[in-house]
Amino acid sequence: MRIYITSVLVDDQEEALRFYTDVLGFVKKTDVPLGEARWLTVVSPEAPEGPELALEPGNPAAGVYKAALVADGIPATSFAVEDVQAEFQRLRGLGVRFTQEPLDMGGVTTAVFDDTCGNLIQIAKA
Repeated sequence: MRIYITSVLVDDQEEALRFYTDVLGFVKKTDVPLGEARWLTVVSPEAPEGPELALEPGNPAAGVYKAALVADGIPATSFAVEDVQAEFQRLRGLGVRFTQEPLDMGGVTTAVFDDTCGNLIQIAKA
């Protein structure tokens, strides 16, 4: 068994696609219209056949859940990076707002940012 698709709930799919591709560097893989929403996924350019991240349109129930996670400072998901400090500097230079700067947590370094789509996202040393 392996992870095929995971998702983040986003407030606006078009804004999410822009942020996840133009800022974070993911690549759009799937974009299928489904009425008012889309089946929209991105992948890492380093693993185009690897796990996909679905940019899921939110619903009223999801809004309450997402707001509670953000209020408690809990990331919706975590992405692996080779160098947390370097990625922090790169993203901060692009205007990304961090809620937690790089922090050595005893064996792992993490940082947390706002994805502009209603989520906190963690980056951690791969």
